[in-house]
Amino acid sequence: MDIKRFERLDQNTWEIPAQGKMRVSAIIYADRDLLEAMDDKVYQQASNVAMLPGIVGHSYAMPDAHWGYGFPIGGVAAFDADEGGVVSAGGVGFDISCGVRCLLTGLVREDIAPRAEELADELFARVPAGIGSTGRIHLDRAGMDAMLTGGARWALDQGYGKPGDLERIEERGCMPGADPAQVSERARQRQRDEMGTLGSGNHYLEVQYVDAVHAADIAARFGLREGDVVVSIHCGSRGLGHQIGTEYLRLMATSASRHGILLPDRELACAPLRSDVGQSYLGAMRAAINCALANRQIITHLTRQAFDAVFPGCSLELLYDVSHNTCKPETHVAGGRKRELYVHRKGATRAFGPRHPDLPPALRESGQPVLIGGSMGTCSYVLAGTDASEQRAFGSACHGAGRAMSRRQARRQWQGRRIVDQLGSEGIRIRSPSLRGVAEEAPLAYKDVTAVVDAAEHAGLARKIARLRPLVCIKG
Repeated sequence: MDIKRFERLDQNTWEIPAQGKMRVSAIIYADRDLLEAMDDKVYQQASNVAMLPGIVGHSYAMPDAHWGYGFPIGGVAAFDADEGGVVSAGGVGFDISCGVRCLLTGLVREDIAPRAEELADELFARVPAGIGSTGRIHLDRAGMDAMLTGGARWALDQGYGKPGDLERIEERGCMPGADPAQVSERARQRQRDEMGTLGSGNHYLEVQYVDAVHAADIAARFGLREGDVVVSIHCGSRGLGHQIGTEYLRLMATSASRHGILLPDRELACAPLRSDVGQSYLGAMRAAINCALANRQIITHLTRQAFDAVFPGCSLELLYDVSHNTCKPETHVAGGRKRELYVHRKGATRAFGPRHPDLPPALRESGQPVLIGGSMGTCSYVLAGTDASEQRAFGSACHGAGRAMSRRQARRQWQGRRIVDQLGSEGIRIRSPSLRGVAEEAPLAYKDVTAVVDAAEHAGLARKIARLRPLVCIKG
């Protein structure tokens, strides 16, 4: 990307001044190397988002930003309904409420090493993964409605999990305002047998160990010490979320002109928050958030069963669960006053700082855990929200490494079998139903997650707490 088009505000903050039809400026948080490596489409998409009605503050892009559908992946934008603000299906993405959940095992790396192969096999046998993967749960219409309304709370009522889990889940495990009536029959059909499944693409279940602690005080509050073993689960709302995204993007694109919205890009399809289409999408999207929360809750239950089979009595406690593809009403200070804004985060993680009222009491003084997934075979991170992140990007941070090349390019460059063997030689056990999928998710197909996390920290988006390294990875 040509950095001459930006105004550099500090070492990790770059501004695209408002010009043409832009209502606000666009901000990209990155160091110079990350910015120069970004696709030019990130520049255009961040600028296009700044043209949408009712946008507040700036259009933002995180250090892991890359080209997406309408919004850049790694994009953040907030809208005020009182000022004609919009909701955009492209600003949430197709995998609604895709997110990461981290579990504390109480084990250390030395416990896992002699039984890693057995654990990998047990997890792979219990947690369905891959394109079109299905589980043992079949939902009829009443069950589907209950799941879409109840989220992780519904899953808990079905026997999946522990009551204490809900305190450590965003929205306490259930997104209010879900309206199952706005979810199509096709979306329901796609999800009927997919609960408790990982899916494909960049989704994974990974057994990791704490390789380094960067902030001992916060790490201790999170229950993280060097050598500790954790489990990270990365997945979302599966076929249901994808179908909702597909349907409402079409509907918003055809209805935009009726509301006087001139789209700079058809992929930026949106609707006024207070319109019938906008309200219908919010109801369906919130139902999909509950689907994702329930899905991760069921996978947590299956993971606990697998660990108990290999390490009897092992108790996996939930550190936190946070999504990175959502639109939520939140209270933020903007324009010198508190306002309710609809914050879109697409490939961006909520990062609330200390004392935020939405955090559970045990985490209120430390700030919210911000879970950053790396690429298969590389490190991941646990960050914490800070007071500064509220002012920087409506309490938002990066979500992962971000792709450096397309899946097609990755398949041309790497072979899945060779990657599995190479990572195995490094002590990382890979289990996947698709060697093609492994090739698409090759570690070098992604940016350097450490560079992304360092840029996020230096930009004031979140604080680095601990680095995690993989031992076992279940991939779709």
